[in-house]
Amino acid sequence: MSEEIYAKLKKSIVEMDTDLAEEAANEAIAAGLDPLECISLGLSKGMAVMGDLFDVGEAFVPDLMMASEAFETAINILTSALSVEEKHKSSSGKVIIHTVQGDIHDIGKNIVSVMLSANNFEVFDLGRDVPVDLVIKKAEEYGVDLICGSALMTTTMASMKEIINSLKEDGIRDKYIVMFGGAPVSAKWCSEIGADGYTDTAAEVAAMAKDLIAKKRGA
Repeated sequence: MSEEIYAKLKKSIVEMDTDLAEEAANEAIAAGLDPLECISLGLSKGMAVMGDLFDVGEAFVPDLMMASEAFETAINILTSALSVEEKHKSSSGKVIIHTVQGDIHDIGKNIVSVMLSANNFEVFDLGRDVPVDLVIKKAEEYGVDLICGSALMTTTMASMKEIINSLKEDGIRDKYIVMFGGAPVSAKWCSEIGADGYTDTAAEVAAMAKDLIAKKRGA
């Protein structure tokens, strides 16, 4: 029974079917299944498929958004009976995402935001051209695990280094995992400025973020 429901949850995401997601989630509750296992063994696997399809050009941003809507519908049902502590456990983590200071391009940021949300991250999107000091302020205010920034112009990449330096100057660098991306950004650049992670594709961001957060929490 459980395997069938997990498969149905996964299918609802791949088929971007909100009604099916609602039906499967209610079946999971009725069957007394563990909500966290439903998320990891059903919903998250569906989003992984969508991420792969997106990477090879067989799914597009609207598809990801519809899949994310189905994901959120199921999540709300599955976690409705959980305590605050249990809901916190079910969350993958808190993330601030933004386009760095001086850069107004946000398509890449928006795609990553959808992917993170659909992988059960609580995402705070600060928008475009966000000042460095505001990034730090909001990270502290929201108590996030991860700071994510993107850039499309080479000339704005310096803001990424400023974020790292500001965190160090404030003595809070170790509090946050910092990841950057965008067309001109590279793994080499992220390593040079002291960021924690970089991925080539939007679909890989959630997986890396989960891995980095798990390592940090286990430290």
